Amino acid sequence: MAGKRIGQQTILLPMKPAISAGAACVGPKEGEGPLGDAFDWVTDDELCGQQTFELAERQMVLEAARTAIRKASLRVSDIQFFMGGDLLNQIISASFAAREMSLPFVGLYGACSTMSEGLCLGGMLVDGGHADHVVCVASSHFCTAERQYRFPLEYGNQRTPTAQWTVTGAGATVLSLSPKTSPMARITHVCMGRVVDLGVTDANNMGAAMAPAATDTLLALFEDTHTTPADYDLIVTGDLGQVGHDLLLKLMQEQEMPLCAGTYQDCGLMIYDQKQDVHAGGSGCGCSASVLNGYLLPKLQSGQIRRMIFMATGALMSTTSSQQGESIPGVAHAVVLESPVEKGRM
Repeated sequence: MAGKRIGQQTILLPMKPAISAGAACVGPKEGEGPLGDAFDWVTDDELCGQQTFELAERQMVLEAARTAIRKASLRVSDIQFFMGGDLLNQIISASFAAREMSLPFVGLYGACSTMSEGLCLGGMLVDGGHADHVVCVASSHFCTAERQYRFPLEYGNQRTPTAQWTVTGAGATVLSLSPKTSPMARITHVCMGRVVDLGVTDANNMGAAMAPAATDTLLALFEDTHTTPADYDLIVTGDLGQVGHDLLLKLMQEQEMPLCAGTYQDCGLMIYDQKQDVHAGGSGCGCSASVLNGYLLPKLQSGQIRRMIFMATGALMSTTSSQQGESIPGVAHAVVLESPVEKGRM
């Protein structure tokens, strides 16, 4: 079993757990963006027919999880672990959804890195033979995040140019040892990130806080696996936004491991159009979760993408730490995904 560890931070998954299905549910603003047609469900109401925004976020989690399980040709009772988290105090969107589905629950908090954190841990559970099927979920909601981390919506505060727009959305991924459907992708390696903090204190500039952690994790993955950016068709970060995206390019260039602008993308820049006035781009646990499950997995399944790194990034702050003047720690977890399509067969 020790042979599964490669280097300091990377784990080889020799069984190559399958992503048997993914599903994404988003809000109206996300549905109006360039990836709108890729999502399984787009609500035309920020409340999703519920009485509060918190209940709306929970409803999106349930919709995404149930849809993914159904697409995998499974029943809820076939799932051994429900793994997930969100941005709300005590991850209530994920935990209350798990209560409703009556599944063994593993609550995760990695801020906006939660989707890749779930895939890393879920992949290890499946690869180790501890579960046949696992569902990993992550969610966020613009209105719940604003109320918790910033100001009530009624306040009408002005957003700085570096601020990002929290995605209203949820994504769910089903991991299986022996999928009942054709797999969408397979997980070959996971790289658990370290907490990196370079002293950024501006809560409206999370991209700058998270980019150093993304750099650290990428460098660790490349070193542990003896690969370079050229070995991947696509490298995707979670929600660095424009500021963090540009900073990551600069930091990787300084480390003599440059990323190609054509193969490196950020979910926070992919999900919205510049005309939507989101300033530096999208953020939130639901950002990378919805882009991965709605947009990227079908491209892996079809063979348009052969091998990619999915690395969601998180700013590990809280309202208390920000009010006390603490800097913002960042973390990033990476997952290597491969297409199930054999070369030459597309």
